Amino acid sequence: MNSVTLNLAHVVKLTDEKFAELAAANDNLRLELTAKGELIIMPPTGGETGNRNFEIDVDLGIWNRQTRLGKAFDSSTGFRLPNGATRSPDVAWIRIAKWEALTAEQRKKFLPICPDFVVELVSETDDLAEVRLKMQEYLENGLLLGWLIIPKSRTVEVFRMNREVERLEGVLSLSGEDVLPGFVLNLQPIWDN
Repeated sequence: MNSVTLNLAHVVKLTDEKFAELAAANDNLRLELTAKGELIIMPPTGGETGNRNFEIDVDLGIWNRQTRLGKAFDSSTGFRLPNGATRSPDVAWIRIAKWEALTAEQRKKFLPICPDFVVELVSETDDLAEVRLKMQEYLENGLLLGWLIIPKSRTVEVFRMNREVERLEGVLSLSGEDVLPGFVLNLQPIWDN
């Protein structure tokens, strides 16, 4: 099943609280809200995509546990971006200072910040153009580094603040650069899935 976009802007404005209630009542779906008020409904992932996401989560989680430089999040976490959109990247990470600046109440809800780092993994049912726009939206809202991983073509598009998108083909690993110092993602499990 592909994602579905509902234009609710002229019918109802979903507040943060109502959107959170809607997401909780439909926890079998991934929901996002665009800055224009469109509700994006995404089904759960299939086995291959779920396994690829897990492989990325594990590598980032181990690195983060060892370095303690920030907080890492899976695809079930919502981020309320400065432009008003609520997005759930496949993998996200924020610096510890950003986490500590949040109140205890803010940490319990959709996080009112843009991640410093995200990964979006393109599945068979994703529209690549839409995922690229989502990556641009992250950049416009403060993202420092993002990886758009396209398993079908063994390609990665690297998004960095104030730089052109870099397209890498057939690489076997990715560096977290200065955003995630010392982090290296092994892409072999992603490509071999």
